[in-house]
Parts: sequence; structure tokens; C-alpha cells
Amino acid sequence: MKQESFQALLKISQTINTILDYNELLEQIMDLAIENLNAERGVIVIKDKKGVMPVIARQLSQKDLDDLTQISSSILNQVLQEQKPLLIHNAQDTDFKSAQSVILHSIQSVICVPLISRDKLIGAIYVDSRSQKGVFTEDDLDFLSAFSHQAAIAMENARLTSLLVDENKYLKTELVKSSQFENIIGHSAQMVKVFDLMRKVLNSDIPVLIEGETGTGKELVARALHYSGARQKGKFVALYCGSLPDTLLESELFGYKKGSFTGAVADKKGLFEEADAGTLFLDEIIDVNLATQAKLLRVLQEGEFRRIGETVSRKADVRIISATNRNLSDAVKDGKFREDLFYRIQGVTISLPPLRIRGDDIMVLANHFLTYYTKKENKPIKGFNQESTELLLNHTWPGNVRELENAVARACALATQNHITKEDLGIKPETKMHSSGLKDEVSQKEKEYILGILEKVGGNRTKAAEKLGISRRTLQYKLKKLEIEH
Repeated sequence: MKQESFQALLKISQTINTILDYNELLEQIMDLAIENLNAERGVIVIKDKKGVMPVIARQLSQKDLDDLTQISSSILNQVLQEQKPLLIHNAQDTDFKSAQSVILHSIQSVICVPLISRDKLIGAIYVDSRSQKGVFTEDDLDFLSAFSHQAAIAMENARLTSLLVDENKYLKTELVKSSQFENIIGHSAQMVKVFDLMRKVLNSDIPVLIEGETGTGKELVARALHYSGARQKGKFVALYCGSLPDTLLESELFGYKKGSFTGAVADKKGLFEEADAGTLFLDEIIDVNLATQAKLLRVLQEGEFRRIGETVSRKADVRIISATNRNLSDAVKDGKFREDLFYRIQGVTISLPPLRIRGDDIMVLANHFLTYYTKKENKPIKGFNQESTELLLNHTWPGNVRELENAVARACALATQNHITKEDLGIKPETKMHSSGLKDEVSQKEKEYILGILEKVGGNRTKAAEKLGISRRTLQYKLKKLEIEH
């Protein structure tokens, strides 16, 4: 191969390996082949499970492409079958002279080379001339063969990149769908209030504080606010503050400069920078130390922060959503949480109800999880039997929705019948509680509340159930559990 051909190949390699758009790459490959060989016409065909398909061409119309006799399909087929390059100086004087395409379209000179990537045939490049014989030389054949190897690798890389981009878009779409608050399950009066408040702050930048016991779904609500709101195109970045030491928490939030401390071998972005134009979710913000609280306050007040080891301030446009399973007001009174920061993050407070007071939502959620896990376990389970239903409704659920999901998942794995039994659930009955702990206190509050409602409606259980946002059957279970005679 001539020196200029090697130089051309180097330039071509630099060009095509920077193109990741598949269609743009095919255009470039076709143009480079035509230009460097002085060919009149050309076509790139792709071979897949469906057969051979022309994907890009020059000096051939779409009608021509639909009819492969416009080029020498016999030559193309031989190259694809044998996976070897082919040079023809004069098609009229070869074994192909009787081919319909060669005769009809006066094809004279042809080069056709296979496109092979990782030992797999993916197609071919075909160029020809109808004006004169002997247009292409052995050097041209060597050039196009070498070029085809580069082109095949670039095409395969672009195809894989395209698949990754499409998969990423799909996963992002699925994440958005799964994070929309319409997918948060609940029909109780308490959850209806939560949904109403979420809708009101959806497209606002006001900070949100989510309160609720462990397992009530605080992060799920935070994700729903982000992915259903105005910032959905930005990132949702979550940080569990309770799991990090003070020094690490600060570097995670604000980032650091290379060399600012032992182990800082490179500059690192903090989560505020990562979440710019998006949402930063701070779970268990009550665990943030007072020094870091002061820096958080500065970001919320001025929108500026500094990486550890830097003197230059950086800006970040971030919506803050915080969460806690403890009482922040008490932490303020105890001097463990800054009052000014408390009022900054408490723009709007969303209080998530514990599962034990959500009534019929218990069975709605249980059946939702049952549908999911029966499919996952591939078991023909139809539902919960009477005893397991009573057990689910009577349990106090200290772990809330997370505990319920785990219980149903376990039951689906262990079940041997077409209905879930109480043995499958593995939950201890709690119809009577004589301990003097938190459960007694919660039950007493619930008992007082239900008695108050019953008194207001004159003992009418149907009306009481309506006011409580539960079914009459659920109310019956609660009256029995709390030993209420009314």
C-alpha cells in the first residue's frame, strides 16, 4: 500500500472514531470510501437476522436501493458468503458478465469488501464504476480492506453506544414513572391529605421537611416530589446523614480540593454541585453536627458554599428536601439542632402517618406486594385467608410499610397453598398488649380517638368508619383489638 494511503487511513481513523452517532458515522464511511477511491457509486449493506439491508448509498435513489439489481447483487452475495474482499477490473469479462445487474446497468469496475467486527460479519461496503474499466487497483483493494476493518469497529462501537443511550433513556423513564406520587399507594384519609399537600408544593422550590416513623416511605415521597415536579430533568441526589462521620459528611456535601487532607488525591465535587438544578434529599438531617449545620444554613441563605480546602465560593441551585423520624423541635429545644436552620428547612412539613392508623391501606398495600412477589416467585397465590387478614389488620407495624413488604415477601416465599396463612406471615398476634411501653401508649391514644368519633356519631359504626377513613370491617377489628365495647 502506498504511503499516502497509510496517511489517509490514519486521518480516516481519527475522523470516524470520534463519531458516536450511528447514522452520521455511516454517512462519513460512505463518503470517505467514494472520495478516496474515486468511485461513481457506493452502498453499505448491513447483515442481521432479517437478512441483508442497504442502509446508506451514493448516486443511488431509494428506489434503486429497494432493488439490489441496480448494483451487482451477485458480487455482493459472494463477498458476504465467503467473507473475502473482491476486486473486478472488468465485470463484462468475468464470471459475473451474465449477471442481470451487470448486463442491465453496464457495471465495469467493482470493489466489494466485508465489514467484520470481532470475527462477526456485520455487512459490506460496495463501490463501482459504470464509465470505464480498470478504475480500481490492487492498492485500492488493500486500502478499502484496511478501511473496512476500522469502519466495522467504529460502527459496532457506535451501535453499542446507541444501545446504551437508549437503555439509559428507558431506565430514566421507568425511574420517573416509578417515582411519581400517583404510584404511592394509599386511599386512607390521612394519605389523601398527604397527596393534596404534595400537589401544592410540587412545582415550588420551597424546602420540604418530611416527618415520619422509619419505614413510612419518606424517600419515596421525596423522589415523587422531584420526578413529578419542575426539577425532574435535574438530578435527584440522596444522602443518609446518620451513616457518616462528621468529617466525611462535610466532604460529601461540599466536596474538597486536592491535597486539602490526607487521602484527597484529586478534586472532588460535593453533592450540592451534583444536585445543581435538581434536588438534594437529606435523610435523617437531625444527625448533622452543629458545625455542618452552620454551613448548610449558609448554602440555603445565599446559595453559596466552599469545597474543603478552597477559598473561592461556588454556587448551586438546589431544592432541599429533608427527612427525620424524630422530633426536630425537641432537638432545637435541647440545643442539638440550630433553630435558624430548622426554620429554613421547614418551609412545608409533610407528616407521613404510621401504617397502624391507615386502616384499609394495610390490605391495599398487602395485596399490592402480594401481586408483585407472587409474580417474582412464580406462585399461583390468590390472596390472604381470613386468619392472615385479621393478623395483618391487628398488627401494630412498628416497621411500617417496609415491615409489611418484608412480611408479604417472606410469606410468598414460604407459602405452599393458594392463599397466604398466618403461619406464612410469621407475625406474632398482638390482639392484647399488657406491657407498659410505647405500644400501650399508642393503643390508648387510638382507643381514645375512636371512642371520641363514636360518641360524635351516636355510636353509629358505619358513620364512625367513614369519618375514620376506614371500612366498617376494619373498624370492627380495631374495636375488638382495643377491647372497646360500644
